[in-house]
Amino acid sequence: MIVNCVAYEKGHRVRDIQTHEIGGYLGMPDCFVWVALHNPDEEEMAAFQTVFDLHELAVEDALNGHQRPKVEEYGEALFMIMHMITIRDDQLETGQVAVFAGPGYVLSVRLHPGRGFAEVRQRCEHEPKLLRHGPAFVLYALMDTIVDRYFPVIEALQAELESIEDEIFVRGSARRSLERLYKLKRQTMKLKHAAMPLGEAAAHLFGGRVPALCRKTREYFRDVYDHLHRLESTVDTIREMTITAIQVNLSMVAIDEGEVHKRLAAWAAIFAVATILAGIWGMNFAHMPELDWRLGYPLALLMMGGACGLLYQRFRRAGWL
Repeated sequence: MIVNCVAYEKGHRVRDIQTHEIGGYLGMPDCFVWVALHNPDEEEMAAFQTVFDLHELAVEDALNGHQRPKVEEYGEALFMIMHMITIRDDQLETGQVAVFAGPGYVLSVRLHPGRGFAEVRQRCEHEPKLLRHGPAFVLYALMDTIVDRYFPVIEALQAELESIEDEIFVRGSARRSLERLYKLKRQTMKLKHAAMPLGEAAAHLFGGRVPALCRKTREYFRDVYDHLHRLESTVDTIREMTITAIQVNLSMVAIDEGEVHKRLAAWAAIFAVATILAGIWGMNFAHMPELDWRLGYPLALLMMGGACGLLYQRFRRAGWL
């Protein structure tokens, strides 16, 4: 589905155009066309592949929603894949944005549900001096917006980690805390897998042999790279703290189990004394001391009760009961 198809000249919006009008603007000086698609089908992509002379491998990757973030060069054109990650109802939603940028055109392809980029277009149109850089600045604006949307996700993950840390030391919450920690770990790794390759792609656009399309905007891509580097550091910190919290949680489980084992051992020792005494007096021998003594039975019960009571006091003082 075509979301927008707009022609720009010298950084200013000219007008919305139809697909068949795109060829008239390609090759014109200081002009470029920006087309935005959402969940296009193969037929729709094939039409734009013909108009912009897109490489078939790049088109195939754009239609496949499970690609790794990357940037590739096809002659003078660039092809970039980025992952969108948003958080909704404590769940991470992922999507893919593929961007074709070349002399005179930008084609963005958004797959799966997620926020659109209407504010990116408005931002670019309100900065005509920067938009005069053409497709490279549009590519930067899309990258910058996607990276900025990662930070609320980071803040939500940090808040979740703090909440779990407060719950770890609450008795009886070990299982729930462990489940939340593993879920947090998976979400953190999902964000890391989106940000780290994108940082490598951003580095390619400002350092070393910079593509010709981005030579006038390399400092903007360096700014995106700095944001991604800071985000990666934060993700690594959250991941390390999550692993530490998992270890602490397992230690708390072991401590709770140790407490249970001590209580069971204490009660077993108490009943063992009573069992031994009862077993001795319960033997069916003809000649036993105090066998015919009238006070023998009460005395036996008193001795068993006293021994059990003494052990109970000792275990209480030792903290086992």
